[in-house]
Amino acid sequence: MSCRISKSKISGEIDCPPNKSYTHRAIFLAALAGKESTVENVLLSADTKATIDACRKFGAEIEINGSSVIVKNPINLGTNVSEINAENSGTTIRIASGIAGLFSKEIVLTGDKSLQRRPMQPLLDALSDMGAKCSSIDGRPPIRIQGRISGGDVSIPGNFSSQFISSLLICAPLTENGISLSIVGNLVSKPYIDATIATMRKFGVSVQALVPYKKYNVVPQSYKATTFSVPADFSSLALLLAAATLSGEKVTIRGDVGSLPQGDKVFVDILEQLGVPVIMDGKGIRVEPPEKLNGGRFDLSDSPDLLPPLAILVLKSSRPIEIANVRHARLKETDRIATITRELKKIGVGVQENKDGLILEPCNRLSSAELNVENDHRLFMAFCIAAMFVGDCIVTDPDSVNVSYPNFIEEMGRLGAEIEIQQTGCL
Repeated sequence: MSCRISKSKISGEIDCPPNKSYTHRAIFLAALAGKESTVENVLLSADTKATIDACRKFGAEIEINGSSVIVKNPINLGTNVSEINAENSGTTIRIASGIAGLFSKEIVLTGDKSLQRRPMQPLLDALSDMGAKCSSIDGRPPIRIQGRISGGDVSIPGNFSSQFISSLLICAPLTENGISLSIVGNLVSKPYIDATIATMRKFGVSVQALVPYKKYNVVPQSYKATTFSVPADFSSLALLLAAATLSGEKVTIRGDVGSLPQGDKVFVDILEQLGVPVIMDGKGIRVEPPEKLNGGRFDLSDSPDLLPPLAILVLKSSRPIEIANVRHARLKETDRIATITRELKKIGVGVQENKDGLILEPCNRLSSAELNVENDHRLFMAFCIAAMFVGDCIVTDPDSVNVSYPNFIEEMGRLGAEIEIQQTGCL
């Protein structure tokens, strides 16, 4: 299945979806807390449903009521768990792996073909150092974990994924000895660690940052039941702002982003550096798209999900856009650096692919093309937005969007985007 997309202009108001990262974290922590917790304004997508299913497999009783997830009974460490299937969700399998280390019986964790290509070995090594028995094929799912981990001193490299650190922090208070965690090398995606710690704090657990992003200490504690409201998602908001910048005419994006840490908030600063005025008021967020963008160099080490929306803005740039320090984007649902390079070249963009990023050249002559997103949800949305600017393009794998923004196509259509779902990918 694919989408045929015509050149489009969009206008009107749109609601930004809830934050996927906070939805994952809050549901896991609610399932680890005693008594009854409620997570409000959740993102119900394929990824977060995988987290809900994982918590149920761990023994939690969970009810979905509209946009709320209610945990009636928490995870039971005595439950017999045969297998956790995280589907396409890296966050699910990584946080669930830490929780699996709290169980005394072996648990198998797996996912779809894409997830089975994503690295897990650094997390498995850390869990093994704390007493778990872990095994896998080439450090990737499916993996087997048998606890129970006792905690103690543990170290983990920071250059693969911040999700490994989040997993260890989340399970740390429930270990016998707590965890003293050292991060080796440079930590990528730092704001996601801040998000994990902020969510843990909402559920009554404190994390001591001895050296921020380098050394953390978590003593044994209990999670407390609470009500947690998920903020709007700046990762999705960045894509909507990119759409408004390329093809928008008076587009207003509504949503309460709240005060919790979100690294992708930096996209507002990026847009302003590119010469795009951003207006934030009581009505929402909107941009005033200029005729041409400025270009520039951008370090996305802490915000790798901004790679797709930033890359496509070269379509309207008068100068090159350089994206650096985002090598960890190669370890997402697909190798996003390689895929963006290959596909944007099809529509006429000059791209220099580096180990840790891209240099994208302005293009005066754009061409229609079939864009293959490799079943990556963020690339699907980004390439749809690019196709709305270029016109007469095919974008593959529309079902991938269910991972983070299930009604994206419908919402874009309501704003005026001409997107037609079809069974063939032929132009």
